[in-house]
Amino acid sequence: MSTDAIVILKDEHKEIRKLFRDFRSAGDNAVKTKGKIIEALTVHTYIENEVMYPEIRRRVPELEDDILESYEEHHVADVLVVELAGMSPDAERFDAKTTVLIENVEHHIEEEEDEWFPKVREALGRKELREIGEEMLARREKAPRRPSQPSALEKTVDAIIK
Repeated sequence: MSTDAIVILKDEHKEIRKLFRDFRSAGDNAVKTKGKIIEALTVHTYIENEVMYPEIRRRVPELEDDILESYEEHHVADVLVVELAGMSPDAERFDAKTTVLIENVEHHIEEEEDEWFPKVREALGRKELREIGEEMLARREKAPRRPSQPSALEKTVDAIIK
C-alpha cells in the first residue's frame, strides 16, 4: 500500500464512488449501503480535515482558498451525513437527501483530483507526500466511524460555529 497522501485519498475516493454506485442500484436494500457510506465519509473527511488540509495549508500557502472551500464542502457533507444517520431508509426525504450528499461529494472529489491535487503534487516532493500519508494512515486508525462519535461531532460543530 502506498503512503503517498494523494494516492491514499484517490483510493478512498474510488471506494466512496463505488459505494455511491451501490446505493444507486440497491433499491430496497439501500439500508446496508447507507451505513457504509456514512462510515466511509466520516473517516475520509476526518483524515482530510485533521491531516491533509492543515498540512497543505502550511506547506503550500497559495492553495489557501482551495483548502477553505474544501473545508466548507466537508461541512455540507458532515451535516448531511449526521442527518442521514438519524433517518430511516424509508423516510420520505431519505433518497433525496442521499442524492444531494452524493452530488456534493462527487463535485468535491472532482475539484480535488482535477484542480488542486496536481498543484499539491507539483509543489511537494515524494518525501513530503509520504510523510503526510503516513500521518493520515496513523490517524485513520483512530478516526471516528460514526458521525455521533465525539471527535466527529466536534468537527461538525466546529464547522457550524466557526
